[in-house]
Amino acid sequence: MKIKSIIPLDNTADAFAYKSDTQLRKANALFYLMNQNWLVKLGAKLTELAVQWKLPVKSLIRSTIFEQFVGGETLTETTDLIEKLNQFNVKVILDYGAEGKETEADFDNIKEEFIRVISYSASRSNVPLIGIKITALARFALLEKLNDFAVVSKFNTVINTSPLTSSEKEEWDRVVRRTFEICEMAAQKGIGVLIDAEESWIQNTIDALTMEAMLAFNKEKTVVFNTIQLYRHDRLDFLKLSHVLAVKNDIIFGAKIVRGAYMEKERKRAQEKQETALIQPDKSASDADFNKAIEFCVQHLDTISLIVASHNEYSVQYTINLLQAANLPLDHPHVHFSQLYGMSDNITFNLAKAGCHVSKYLPYGPINDVIPYLMRRAQENSSVAGQTSRELFLIRKEMQRRKL
Repeated sequence: MKIKSIIPLDNTADAFAYKSDTQLRKANALFYLMNQNWLVKLGAKLTELAVQWKLPVKSLIRSTIFEQFVGGETLTETTDLIEKLNQFNVKVILDYGAEGKETEADFDNIKEEFIRVISYSASRSNVPLIGIKITALARFALLEKLNDFAVVSKFNTVINTSPLTSSEKEEWDRVVRRTFEICEMAAQKGIGVLIDAEESWIQNTIDALTMEAMLAFNKEKTVVFNTIQLYRHDRLDFLKLSHVLAVKNDIIFGAKIVRGAYMEKERKRAQEKQETALIQPDKSASDADFNKAIEFCVQHLDTISLIVASHNEYSVQYTINLLQAANLPLDHPHVHFSQLYGMSDNITFNLAKAGCHVSKYLPYGPINDVIPYLMRRAQENSSVAGQTSRELFLIRKEMQRRKL
């Protein structure tokens, strides 16, 4: 579809105004390295081994990829950056980047940290949302065991716990309680909770739990958002049936629309198990469903709160075109754009200047805990066709403008 470029997204003076000359040079060097696919694969493996062997690599990680994509090791360390982004009308989605935990004590501690994040966010004028992963609150194997017994339909949400042992049922009850405590605090403080999508073999459980939280907390405003990964061929239909259930129950459906971050893992698992993968046949099919999902949400903004989480300039302009065609304001309260911190500054800052609600997704946490996130960012930049080249082109365009 031919669209108009309503908001110019290539203004590098605005895109990088928040970066010093030194920061711009460092970003140039980092993206140059990430443009070498073989180097990213080697670096990811070496980083994993270095952490396992407890080699002194933290300072190197902190001054390079960590600094580019993460807000700090603690909540307090994010403050200066949050304030700087606020100067440019850019909001923040805070995410405590803990992954791979397995003990009940860890899950309880992470729940308490998410509650601290909510209280902190409520004290800032530009932090309206936080992100959470259910795998930070629950054992992966437990979510996987329930996956075939968790269903979201047009009529109701069912999580059948009969396959679980009595101790596992108690464990699941604690997962539900943690999730609801987080959402209840968010509702009280006026903060939204984005529940991340994860692997397909635990996603049914996540979807059902997320919908139960929506039914409890989204009656008057959007507190809980589900994440819809459009690299899966079944997600557009899932978005529509979830909306039917939301309307039936008189709630606002929170939809964070993404292409997704687990495609290679999905494909590999399907091959190993000799199953048909749930992923789209090609990128063009994923792009088509992504844009159809955006169109569906824009058509139902009275009952859907939409977050367009994308680094794709066409998809962003497509959303803007849809809003304009429907005579809807760019700062519609149910439309929010988001990009990961450290990527696509040209989209974020130019949208902000045009008056859109737009945020940086900002993770924080101890270096060891956020390494899986960092490795995904490096691999994503090297594997998405043209992503790193586009970042490099824009950074170098700004360096030329500054005569660096």
